[in-house]
Amino acid sequence: MKISIKHRLYFAFLAATGLVVISMFLITKFSFQRSLLRYVNTVEQERLLRLESLLIKGYEKHGNWNFLTSNRRLWKHLLISSRHEPAFSHLCLEERDRRPPSASGFPPPPEGLPGAPSPMHQTFEWRVSLLDSEKKPIYDSLVPGPSPTYNPLVVHNQTVGYVGLKPPKIIIDSHQQRFAQEQHHSMTIISLVVAAMSALLSLPLSRRMVKRITTLASATHQLSTGSYDIRVDETASDELGQLAHDFNSMAQTLKSNQAMRRRWVADISHELRTPLAILRGEIEAVQDGIRTLSDQTLDTLHGEVMRLERLVGDLYELSLSDIGAMQYRKTNINLSNVLLLSVEAHRTQFAEKSLSMQTRNIPKNLPVLGDAERLRQLFYNLLKNTLHYTDEGGQLQITANIRKNTIQLDFMDSSPAVPDESMGKLFDRFYRVERSRSREHGGAGLGLALCKNIVEAHNGSIEARPAPLGGLWIAITLPLNGRKP
Repeated sequence: MKISIKHRLYFAFLAATGLVVISMFLITKFSFQRSLLRYVNTVEQERLLRLESLLIKGYEKHGNWNFLTSNRRLWKHLLISSRHEPAFSHLCLEERDRRPPSASGFPPPPEGLPGAPSPMHQTFEWRVSLLDSEKKPIYDSLVPGPSPTYNPLVVHNQTVGYVGLKPPKIIIDSHQQRFAQEQHHSMTIISLVVAAMSALLSLPLSRRMVKRITTLASATHQLSTGSYDIRVDETASDELGQLAHDFNSMAQTLKSNQAMRRRWVADISHELRTPLAILRGEIEAVQDGIRTLSDQTLDTLHGEVMRLERLVGDLYELSLSDIGAMQYRKTNINLSNVLLLSVEAHRTQFAEKSLSMQTRNIPKNLPVLGDAERLRQLFYNLLKNTLHYTDEGGQLQITANIRKNTIQLDFMDSSPAVPDESMGKLFDRFYRVERSRSREHGGAGLGLALCKNIVEAHNGSIEARPAPLGGLWIAITLPLNGRKP
């Protein structure tokens, strides 16, 4: 049988509440019984003090215990009188009719079970003991058990006897029993009411909690079917609210990835279609006799083939980086040498476009743990980016310095500038800034994306900013000698 999470939560709340209520009931009952016994014992100790006072006055009047040894009726009368604080003078302590013990009002213990305790045998009268000065019993307790603690009876600074009381084990007073029963009854009713209220509150509480979970489950199901626009309420500040926030973030990420994937496919198709259309047009023109197969035609065809090759090569490099299959042979190298060699290899091309290239403050030794070939590819793409997009007669400044455990590389070129809204998108695949930095001057928009992958593979970071020279500022941070930045 399948039990829903709502009912599981309900039974869990109910069981927890029931356990708490039962525990509190038992603990309260036990504590109340002990407290009541302590209270009864305190009251009886006060009664015992009154009995001591009566016994001392009797002894002072008669000078010995003979007035009690053979008069159980008087002993019983003293026990009854100790319940309150009456004047002793009204008691007749003269020797009265001497009656046998059976007629004293104290029934003897049951035969066969001498001193066997019973509810009636737990009364004050059955548990009190009176001893003479030699601790010989005058009237001994009829309740079995350990001896009580005796209080001395002192007359004229002389101990004439001892009186003791065994503590009660049960409550036998009818008023006290009634009070205990009423408290027990009240605790039972309160426990049942609390249990009933918890049962009533547990159901809507579990339903409320499960409603949020079922909402998330339903949204997750819709998300799995491709509905990336689904969102859930994340206003709560608890764990479910955090889960809802993470769900919405995941849905937004999936939606962005889907849009990126569609744009990726469209951009690849567009980039491949352009050179293929040129190739097809040139070849068909030669086939139809419109154009002759001259060196110029071959150069055009060769140029488009090389463009296709570069595009496919960049795509291949990016795909390898995405799946983690791009190989990096990292060794301890001097990044300064790699950078300066790349710069010198492009000076002729920069001069042809009337672009000046300056290197400033390049330390002779920039130790890094990296792949020299991949880093050379990084600098190649950055230099090509400046060649393609910087206006003729512009400049490029390259600086490098060491900051703590990192190496800071800066490539700053002159106009045209990149709009602020495009700064964060320059490293996206196939992204090109419209107008000044268009396809007419540049490539397919994969160079900077590949640069980002190479930098991140070396545990570094790359960022695009507006350059003081009016163009683009590419800031690269790499860990010094393989250390953590």
